[in-house]
Amino acid sequence: MSEQDRLSRHPWLAVASLTSRQDSATDQIRLAAALDPALFDQLLADLKRSEQVVEWDTHQDRLIAEQRSCIGQLILERKPVRQPDPERRTAALLARVRQAGLQLLPLDDTAEQLRLRLAFVRRVDPEPERWPDLSDTALLDSLEDWLAPWLDAINKGSDFARLDMSSILRSRLDWPLQQALDQLAPERLQVPSGSRIRVDYSQTPPVLAVKLQEMFGCTDTPTLGFNTPVTLHLLSPAQRPLQVTQDLAGFWRGSYHEVRKEMKGRYPKHPWPEDPTCAVATARTKRAAEHKP
Repeated sequence: MSEQDRLSRHPWLAVASLTSRQDSATDQIRLAAALDPALFDQLLADLKRSEQVVEWDTHQDRLIAEQRSCIGQLILERKPVRQPDPERRTAALLARVRQAGLQLLPLDDTAEQLRLRLAFVRRVDPEPERWPDLSDTALLDSLEDWLAPWLDAINKGSDFARLDMSSILRSRLDWPLQQALDQLAPERLQVPSGSRIRVDYSQTPPVLAVKLQEMFGCTDTPTLGFNTPVTLHLLSPAQRPLQVTQDLAGFWRGSYHEVRKEMKGRYPKHPWPEDPTCAVATARTKRAAEHKP
């Protein structure tokens, strides 16, 4: 319908014929008549209903709450609701998360590390059911249990970014389980040099990437919960893997001597002792170690 059409002046129309065109974003009215809005309160009054609607508006990227007067799918009037029904509000926010997926939530590195650590203990614990399942599927299936209590301040899309997901997910563990997790799957392991190295739980078995010289004097491969050995990535001074092993003692006895022969000339400032099992572990160069206070 063009703006010049006399029916364009009327706020309500009864449309009998409507056509759509693939090359146009709008439909075209072919046959219609003016509709007197007084009919909504007269002949059509029995069909009217009032309802509170709380839903996520994807175009505005925000939560909307309205009191609507409707006939069927036709919205006659809408008014904003300042304090919507809490259950409807929560349901609308959870529906938005399910529709958008977990990428809507700020699952930062700390939160992801927690999820990986929990996945590890669930794999190795003889009683895995005592640990919460934080996989994508499990989290989406249980939003009401763990996310709903934290949504009071969410009104628009950018508000999700303020959620502290690490704390929210960690709250799924009671205090004894939190302590057990830190013992069985610590974020970092202390190596013989004294450094505390972060464990990479994204791989199976978990990986400890550490400079080779920091493991001198140690013959036992570090382990995590339930006597699970890590995979050692023994690094060169340039942080490149020289050896990948779960048998540290075997490496010292065997291929270390070939590594030493090749690396000693390339990195002369770093110690390459003949017997690494008797050497002092260090994260420093030889000169720095000599001048260590």
